[in-house]
Amino acid sequence: MESRADWKTFSCMHEICFYFDLEQHLEMLEVLGPCYLKCQNSFEVVCIYFLLRCFFLQCSFSQFHGIITHYKIGALCMNIIDHELKRHELWQEELAKKKKADILLVCWDLENQTLKKDYEKTYKKYQGLVVKQEQLLRVALYLLLNLAEDTRTELKMRNKNIVHMLVKALDRDNFELLILVVSFLKKLSIFMENKNDMVEMDIVEKLVKMVPCEHEDLLNITLRLLLNLSFDTGLRNKMVQVGLLPKLTALLANENYKQVAMCILYHISMDDRFKSMFAYTDCIPQLMKMLFECPDERVDLELISFCINLAANKRNVQLICEGNGLKMLMKRALKFKDPLLMKMIRNISQHDGPTKNLFIDYVGDLAAQISNDEEEEFVIECLGTLANLTLPDLDWELVLKEYKLVPYLKDKLKPGSAEDDLVLEVVIMIGTVSMDDSCAALLAKSGIIPALIELLNAQQEDDEFVCQIIYVFYQMVFHQATRDVIIKETQAPAYLIDLMHDKNAEIRKVCDNTLDIIAEYDEEWAKKIQSEKFRWHNSQWLEMVESRQMDDSEQYLYGDDRIEPYIHEGDILERPDLYYNADGLMAPDGAVSPDFFGDYHLQNGDLVGQHPFSRSTVQPFVWSLCLGRGYWHEV
Repeated sequence: MESRADWKTFSCMHEICFYFDLEQHLEMLEVLGPCYLKCQNSFEVVCIYFLLRCFFLQCSFSQFHGIITHYKIGALCMNIIDHELKRHELWQEELAKKKKADILLVCWDLENQTLKKDYEKTYKKYQGLVVKQEQLLRVALYLLLNLAEDTRTELKMRNKNIVHMLVKALDRDNFELLILVVSFLKKLSIFMENKNDMVEMDIVEKLVKMVPCEHEDLLNITLRLLLNLSFDTGLRNKMVQVGLLPKLTALLANENYKQVAMCILYHISMDDRFKSMFAYTDCIPQLMKMLFECPDERVDLELISFCINLAANKRNVQLICEGNGLKMLMKRALKFKDPLLMKMIRNISQHDGPTKNLFIDYVGDLAAQISNDEEEEFVIECLGTLANLTLPDLDWELVLKEYKLVPYLKDKLKPGSAEDDLVLEVVIMIGTVSMDDSCAALLAKSGIIPALIELLNAQQEDDEFVCQIIYVFYQMVFHQATRDVIIKETQAPAYLIDLMHDKNAEIRKVCDNTLDIIAEYDEEWAKKIQSEKFRWHNSQWLEMVESRQMDDSEQYLYGDDRIEPYIHEGDILERPDLYYNADGLMAPDGAVSPDFFGDYHLQNGDLVGQHPFSRSTVQPFVWSLCLGRGYWHEV
């Protein structure tokens, strides 16, 4: 009866394929599961294959998905896939055992061919079973792929470890099955949970064998899966480790794969660790050829973005500038006013060495672009390129005067006169030209320093603006003319003192360096800076003294004066009375009493003797000068 039921099921499959009313054949859905569980030979597996194929044809239409899902055909397909994958593993184990026995037999008895024939027979049988099994897997996976259009159904598949099954199936050699498996993985990879499952299964190691491959469709879909995976930093690292970088670079020469390969390489180039590796491939010459042969005014976004990333590495820049590379880039950028191409040139200009010296020939061309008539994004990149040219042989004063840049720079410093990006580049540019003595004097006479202070007030919440403006002051205090203007005619030192304890480490560093120079040349500001450093470094102790209720002995120790006079009304270093104790260990004139040496003696380098105050009481009021810093601290 069971055999007849199976044959009845098999005989009805063609009829089902041509009916769209699947509800008339619901009984077929109910017997499909038991039929598969009773399959013992390849013929019965073929029957199940044709039945699944019928349902696959039906599920190509979304209106039948509800019925198929209701009768759990998807769950049955997953059980079939899981069972067949485990069966395949058993076949491989059995085949490996016979192969090992055959090798041992050859070593001991060359005339005995029985085991060898048995292995060959088993291997031939294995190949036939694998062919039929892969047909079954392909139909089952295709059915699941159609059902996965519903994200809720896809989530159920994920909970049943569909990703693990698919990654295991990547070990097959059947191109059609692999295309289906990789397509399914590509669909699943857009969700982080699925991507994490793929990471656990070492998917990159399995995909690397398919790049390149003879089958164009398989290679194309594999590259698209790798593109999805390349958004993950860890997987990009794995791609480089398994050697995908030179393989992807070789695909740039193929028009069919160039676009997707370039996108993957772009993602890899985002990591600074891997930028230098491109110098050891033929990637950069190919990219330069694509740039120069681009027929459009604007270069393709993927191509120029990739080039911008590569230009951030010094070794890559040397290859880019070989021959007439920089000349061709400048010519194209200035001709088409391409801001992205100019951004690439700006990245090239940031590297010290021979490549930076090449820009001397183009300073005039870049300065000529700094005007209100040009596109703002293009002007930003030109300003940034000029600001990178810290060359000792470059006459910045001549450049500023010939191209009348000072009025333009001063005008853009007014708050609200331009976009913040442009204003920031103007500030950076001023910092670069201020390294030149004559340029710094020219800028100071034009009234740029008050404009910078006004901009500092307006942008005080922006750390980048604050840091760059302070850097301008730092460059200007090196020169006598501008130093006198900053110290005597502006309140810039006061702003620097306020920013001395900013939460940003870079701002604090530039402020300290600038204030140290100011303190060397102006005694009045030196005292103020030193007092502020003292107050900040000992703020906890000062707060304790001010807030604490003094007893009689403390009044005798400190007097009736509050702490403010010691800080604000005089030099803290000129108040030796701060170090007196209640018993007069030190005389008011600062001399040491002879009794001091009578009551105390040295033992092992320590001062030993009776003292009316405990260690915890005296410790906060003992001070030592911190060498090289110019302020006091507690010991």
